[in-house]
Amino acid sequence: MLMPLDMLRSGETAEIEEVSGQAAWVGRLAELGIRQGCRVRVVQSGSPCLLDVNGCKLCLRGGECSQILVRPVS
Repeated sequence: MLMPLDMLRSGETAEIEEVSGQAAWVGRLAELGIRQGCRVRVVQSGSPCLLDVNGCKLCLRGGECSQILVRPVS
């Protein structure tokens, strides 16, 4: 089941399925580790959203999180 990243709660982990938006935006997120197939953990949900990406913390605004579709991992 795919859902926007901003629908996850704190502590949940998910796999990135799709990142949409302008090419520069998608490319920048890929440089930061947010790309198809990677796993992220939500440290703090809401806006801004704090993510753990491969051991690094990344902060995104709510509108940015809605452009990232994920599949929750149990």
